Amino acid sequence: MKEDMRRIGITGGIGSGKSIVCRLFQVLGAPVYDSDARAKWLMGHDALLRDELTAAFGPATFDATGQLDRVYLARVAFADSAQLARLNALVHPAVGRDFEAWANARRAEGHGYLLKEAALLYESGAYQQLDQIITVFAPQPVRQARVLRRDPHRTLDDVLAIIGKQMSEEEKVQRAQHVVYNDDEQLLIPQVLALHHAFSN
Repeated sequence: MKEDMRRIGITGGIGSGKSIVCRLFQVLGAPVYDSDARAKWLMGHDALLRDELTAAFGPATFDATGQLDRVYLARVAFADSAQLARLNALVHPAVGRDFEAWANARRAEGHGYLLKEAALLYESGAYQQLDQIITVFAPQPVRQARVLRRDPHRTLDDVLAIIGKQMSEEEKVQRAQHVVYNDDEQLLIPQVLALHHAFSN
């Protein structure tokens, strides 16, 4: 068991390219915890969280077959900042517990470091569980264009609304120990390889 395994956070705004950077780390053998994907899974499968969601948002949170009604929950939670805060106050601790169990298993496997990917790494307080943070940075026009290509159902106004609710890229860059520039000008692979070597030694 490796006691000194480093926990590295990786964040960045919508369209910054966190996912491709994480895939490069995975190719190099680094385990990556996808906070957003796990949050969605936990909301449907974690018994404690299911009970908390039902108590907070009512029995309609889960349909007759026991499946999470995402449309209902989004309508209730995202229309009201107080309700969204209430939802986050339930989901973020559940993700934190799940991450701790996952990280302990990766330590037991002997990994030198792991990555925790999260869009809201600072906002959720999750950065406090981590040793260092990587911000994936891209200028806003580049991010907007990527999201519109990737998500044809979104309008520019939708994308700008999401960006407006996220911590600014400038603040994320200032708070991070490392920055990966995914601006379509600098090569990603050499940047990721340099970080991989730094974390592995």
